[in-house]
Amino acid sequence: MTVRVAMLVVSAAGSLSAMHAIVRFLSPSIHPFELAFFRSLFGFIVILPLLLRGGIDSVRTHQPRLQMLRGVVSIAAMMSWFYGLSMVPLAEATALSFTNVIFGSLAAIIFLREKMTMARGIAVFIGFVGVLVILRPGFVQMDIGVVCVLFSALCWGCSVVIVKQLGRTDAAVSIVAWVGIQLSILSLPFALSVWVWPTMEEWLWLSLLGTLATIGHLCMVQGLKLTDAMTIFPLDFTRLIWASLFGLFIFSEWPDVWTFVGAGIIVISGTFMLYREDRI
Repeated sequence: MTVRVAMLVVSAAGSLSAMHAIVRFLSPSIHPFELAFFRSLFGFIVILPLLLRGGIDSVRTHQPRLQMLRGVVSIAAMMSWFYGLSMVPLAEATALSFTNVIFGSLAAIIFLREKMTMARGIAVFIGFVGVLVILRPGFVQMDIGVVCVLFSALCWGCSVVIVKQLGRTDAAVSIVAWVGIQLSILSLPFALSVWVWPTMEEWLWLSLLGTLATIGHLCMVQGLKLTDAMTIFPLDFTRLIWASLFGLFIFSEWPDVWTFVGAGIIVISGTFMLYREDRI
């Protein structure tokens, strides 16, 4: 079981990192907003057969307002993430994205009225220390790309909290169907505002973009079914390794030691938080 979970999570990390590399590769010729639309569209097409097989139950929900809120939060997360990826090195963006667990914990305190325990407070503080190690304010210039990546992590953290609420009444297929439909629709106006027609080669890359996104999320969801988040999160750290390899061989980007140190601090704080909450 442990080996299977590890293979699923590492495969998810590799698939999602490859997807992010494609976004960075295509962003000079196709605007990130348009890339976000095609990621949503092709990703939805990949899972469409599963939805058709499930029939009307695939989109049945007991909390439509919450589903729509998740769609808005998710589109904000994806658009800001893709835009940030066009400017921030892959490894650095990936390292900063690990803060979604910290932001998710804060969102649970605010919206779900969960308690701010001493352990949770310490973990949040340590996590933000990790962010400061990566960014080193005063030594490295803070640009709009970094702000977008951190905002994306904040939105993804809130999205996780919403999914936690939806999971109490709605099936997983329904949650996936709703977000797939909403992301495709909500991202279209943004894409049209910067639209350029892709070349034949770019169409192939775009279809691969959506396919990798779906494969990555399916592997991660399956891994979560087999074990808890406390086990998954440290393994998800391999995304930084994948991102570093893609960044090095495709974009000649090599992350500095501070990126790895800061990411390690963030992962340790997140793992500690999940461990303490799992024991409550």
